[in-house]
Amino acid sequence: MKKTLIASAVAAATFSGAALAQESNLPTVYGNIQLNTVYTDLDGAGSSFSGLQDNGTTLGVKHSHEIAPGVEGFFKMELEGIAADDKAHSGGGSGADHNGITKLDEAYIGVKGDSFGQIWVGSDDSTFESAIDEIANYYEYGGQNLGGGYDTGEGNLIQYKTPSFSGLTLGGAVQVNGDSDTGGKSYPYQLAATYEMSGLELAVAMDSNDGGRAYSSNSASFNNENTYGARASYSMDNLRVTGLVKTRKDVADVYGLLGSYSMGANTFAASWEHLSPDSDVDDSDVFSVQALHNLSDHMYVYVEGYLGQYPDNTFGPDASDQTDLAIGGTYYF
Repeated sequence: MKKTLIASAVAAATFSGAALAQESNLPTVYGNIQLNTVYTDLDGAGSSFSGLQDNGTTLGVKHSHEIAPGVEGFFKMELEGIAADDKAHSGGGSGADHNGITKLDEAYIGVKGDSFGQIWVGSDDSTFESAIDEIANYYEYGGQNLGGGYDTGEGNLIQYKTPSFSGLTLGGAVQVNGDSDTGGKSYPYQLAATYEMSGLELAVAMDSNDGGRAYSSNSASFNNENTYGARASYSMDNLRVTGLVKTRKDVADVYGLLGSYSMGANTFAASWEHLSPDSDVDDSDVFSVQALHNLSDHMYVYVEGYLGQYPDNTFGPDASDQTDLAIGGTYYF
């Protein structure tokens, strides 16, 4: 599920509602229903069809208020797991896999001000992800995109971001893990710096990977070597181009290029991502394309295609390449 477009669209669509909510001190409720269907072909291992499926439907609530002149307190909670595609899988009963909303996406509280920046605590996209992982978060389905490569996930975070100093913004995060958490007590951290000037964006970030678990999971970490990332983006009128690199010693290097172009209600995008493991495993490439059409200010449809070229036997004997075709739509408010 893509995060960036929906987040921007929700912010734009709820601006007037948020202003009204501020006057009455009521929270803003927002959400979306995301549905798609995916056809997958594994070279040498056959094909499969997903049928209609949920692609990350969410429901959220947020609120902010003035603590003092120039100082604002805020909170946000966003939930997933609604399973909008299948009532039998979301409402309980004899055939249900789970009951209603079952998954937390974001939940945090914080304070921000023009003079000192912003600090927030809880579960949210991490400092590294926000600064570097634009390509993986761009696509709606994104089944093969090469996000991650760092272990500090989206939970137990204390994050801070400075105000902009003539286009330069600094950020940091620390994950506070206790004795009972997977891997035991630890304080992995992330640092990032972004610079914006006209249409140019430059970002660098690192993750210490000091925790004992992989990204937002209970799986063991690869190692505690640092992950380093860099991103450069340029926007000019309706065109945006992004390039990024991520590297982690004894794990892998990842490179990516993305271009997108908007024409009225339509947006077209294409990207290439390359994974080079620090092992005897061969390199992999992922090519992705998207055509998206905005039906209105609250609804869009899209078609996405993915071609992943992987080492032989990745998916079984004589199976390597994977092709995905995703068709879907989203309504948000």
